[in-house]
Amino acid sequence: MQSILKRLGCNRCIGNQDESTDNNNRGKKFSELGDSKNKEDSNTPSKNGLNTRQAFSLRQSWKAIMRDDVAFGIEMFMRLFKTNASLQTMFQGFKDINSDDELRSNEALEYHATLVMTTLDDAITHIDNYDFVRQLLQKTGASHVKFAGFKPDNFMAIKGPFLEAVKVTGRPLHRQHAEHLLHRHHLYSANPY
Repeated sequence: MQSILKRLGCNRCIGNQDESTDNNNRGKKFSELGDSKNKEDSNTPSKNGLNTRQAFSLRQSWKAIMRDDVAFGIEMFMRLFKTNASLQTMFQGFKDINSDDELRSNEALEYHATLVMTTLDDAITHIDNYDFVRQLLQKTGASHVKFAGFKPDNFMAIKGPFLEAVKVTGRPLHRQHAEHLLHRHHLYSANPY
């Protein structure tokens, strides 16, 4: 997994936040907390490719995005359709809408953005449960097989728009977090079985 992340440019994947937020241990570095086994575990990547610190940092950053998840999801899809107009034609509920204002207020887009954000939230909230996340993302991939013209690589088309939406909405999700999450989603959804 680490080699895949390096290929994507994520060799510093998942932030360098080193301070604990625990009031009883304020000022101590995360790696100084707990026994030696916990120290070792905090730096050792789990099956999901993240160590304890990185998973914690990802969940904390994600909370900011989820404060207005629907608006974020809509912004992400608006940007996706600007760069990949052909993907919009796959959605029956808004394939023929050309106006940004109409598209932004379209109930079908809002519904789909909500579904996507809920799936991402489930994956991030349970990032420590590798099997749950893998099954969730495989199920998501399998649910898209039924759409004519859909290819697994379509999932990766959201990477740029996702990162742009992070910037535009001012949410503090680190680029490495987003890249890691999107790459994992692509790995599992590309092979839905």
